[in-house]
Amino acid sequence: MAGFNTAISGIRAATAALDVTGNNIANASTTGFKSSRTEFADIYATAAIGSGASNTPGSGVLVSDIAQDFSGGNVQFTNNNLDLSIDGSGFFQLDDGRGTVTYTRDGSFELDKNGFIVSKGGQNLQGYGVDDQGNRLPIDNLRVNEKESPPKATETMALSFNINEALDAESLIVPYSREEPGSTTFSTTVGTFDSLGNEHTLRYDMVEQQAKKEVHTFDHVLGAAGEDLFQLSGVILDPDAAGTDFAAGVISPDKLQALQIADPRIKNVEYVSATAAGAAGAGKIIVTLKSSATDVGDLVVGAGGGVLPTNEQTDLVASNETHTYTIPAGLGGALPGVSGPAGVVAGDQADVQAAPPNSYVFQQSFSIAGIAFDFPATPSEPITRKQVADEIISQETAIRDADPNIESISFNEGTNELKITYKAESGNVNPTAIAQTAGNFFGGTAGTATAVAVPTAAVVEEGDNSYQGVYRMYAYLNPLGQRPEALDIGKVVDAGSSLGTASEIGPVIVKFNPANGVMTSINGEDIPTTVGASVPKLIIKGADPADGNTTISLDLAGTTQFADTQIVKAQSQDGYSKGDLTGVAFTPTGEMIATFSNNQSQTLGIVAVATFENQAGMQPNGSTQWLATNASGNPVLNPPGSGLNGSLRSSALESSNVDLSAELVKLIESQRNFQASSKTLETLNTVTQNILQI
Repeated sequence: MAGFNTAISGIRAATAALDVTGNNIANASTTGFKSSRTEFADIYATAAIGSGASNTPGSGVLVSDIAQDFSGGNVQFTNNNLDLSIDGSGFFQLDDGRGTVTYTRDGSFELDKNGFIVSKGGQNLQGYGVDDQGNRLPIDNLRVNEKESPPKATETMALSFNINEALDAESLIVPYSREEPGSTTFSTTVGTFDSLGNEHTLRYDMVEQQAKKEVHTFDHVLGAAGEDLFQLSGVILDPDAAGTDFAAGVISPDKLQALQIADPRIKNVEYVSATAAGAAGAGKIIVTLKSSATDVGDLVVGAGGGVLPTNEQTDLVASNETHTYTIPAGLGGALPGVSGPAGVVAGDQADVQAAPPNSYVFQQSFSIAGIAFDFPATPSEPITRKQVADEIISQETAIRDADPNIESISFNEGTNELKITYKAESGNVNPTAIAQTAGNFFGGTAGTATAVAVPTAAVVEEGDNSYQGVYRMYAYLNPLGQRPEALDIGKVVDAGSSLGTASEIGPVIVKFNPANGVMTSINGEDIPTTVGASVPKLIIKGADPADGNTTISLDLAGTTQFADTQIVKAQSQDGYSKGDLTGVAFTPTGEMIATFSNNQSQTLGIVAVATFENQAGMQPNGSTQWLATNASGNPVLNPPGSGLNGSLRSSALESSNVDLSAELVKLIESQRNFQASSKTLETLNTVTQNILQI
């Protein structure tokens, strides 16, 4: 009877289902395990042509497939960075080194004695290597091949800070000294490393320029023709009467321009002849530097084929503009060229007072910054120079209110000079403050009128406000050590110097816009205002005692001069000491990152993830691994997170995707099916026995 075979096929099918369900239950805790399900198909005997196939009862059941469920399991987090899981599709590729390549979702890896990342069965995890530039190399065994990080000398540094604009530069101790904190406006330190990994300290001092100008005075002796030449900042000057470089001690505009091109620090040059200087045979060379250049290098002089200037003397003078006026002789005295009483001598107050009363009327009128002054006088009531000055000074407040550029007014009784001093920040004011409104002499009955001289500016010292927003920047290596060293941070060698280098040890100039506190230039290079433009860098030499060829590029972008607390806003440098391997971690995109004790990290490789067109066609190989087959197609390898590949999780393992509740239900169903098929067999056996007993 065919029913026996049908019952037996049912028992076999139920047994297979029990085997699959039991295997699922047994691997419920296996990492990366994928559950299977039993798929059945009915059996019908082939019918002859013309037979009624619709009456065929069937020949039983067979197991058509044991299909695996590749859905993801739950993720369990661990404390091991080498535990990996794939969040999405894909498999880890493993190579046993003997030609067998398998694929798994079990990411419980470890390091072998040679630093290779291997599975629990000793198979090598596959991935991309990377070169020094981070480019991917062909797929190979992933390996931790860097056990230490070599030291790196500091080569780039970024530093930004704010200098309090409200601080008064005049309160600084002069001259500047790195050992005197009171001579520095702002100071900060940054740690660096040399090429051997030794740590050092760089200190930067910022010193705000004061409202003072450097004045250098040299003695110079005129010689024979051609022997009086001298050299200043590399430019040859001819001071004698036959030369055209000076006229009455004033340098020619062309020569001054040439000097300022050679040495932008120079503001003016004068030459005082020996007679005017009061020293027989010795003239004076007077060089005034801009207030922005105070204490920035030396002034280089030479013989220039003639006589070498000697006895240099350096003084600091205020940057304020001053107008010095000589007040005319006291009103009430006879003036030259004007007829007056017999015996009256110009400027002789006694004679004027002895003259007949009210014989003459004097009047002098002028204004200062628009404030009017009127001084009438007679021989019997003269007005002295001091009285004129006292009256002017008594109106100083009104004058300063009328012209805010004026800082003070003073009078020197010994020289009869009135000095008007302008504020240093006003710079070069130039126009005279005093204007004559009237000045007449009326003589007796004749009524003769002659102009009286108004106070005139005998000397004008031009103002210079180029110091505003200007700082000198110094740098030192190991400033608190036993051998602190001043560093070359790019200061251009002094003009006319014989040094064969482009830079030398010394301060560089950093400038800010006084109106908004934004940095405008560094070491003579203007900072571009275009969006995205880079700030000029300072190149620091000598900061690596182990390698003299090392230089540091210093970026000061973001540095400001606001009226606020002095702070370091940001600082960084790229050097580090030697470090030992402390661990390996993986990023979501598969990069294998080695970390070292010096806080450095390095990408050693990239994990490869394999996907298949038909992953159901893969062949199980044990140990939760599969083999590629013709049905699955060839693997497609890419880094995690690219395309349809799942991302990588470190310190995590994928659990089995077995649902125990569902498997227990399947177990009951399989048991029921087995019992039912057994009952079919038993019934058929009873029927057979009954037939045999007929």
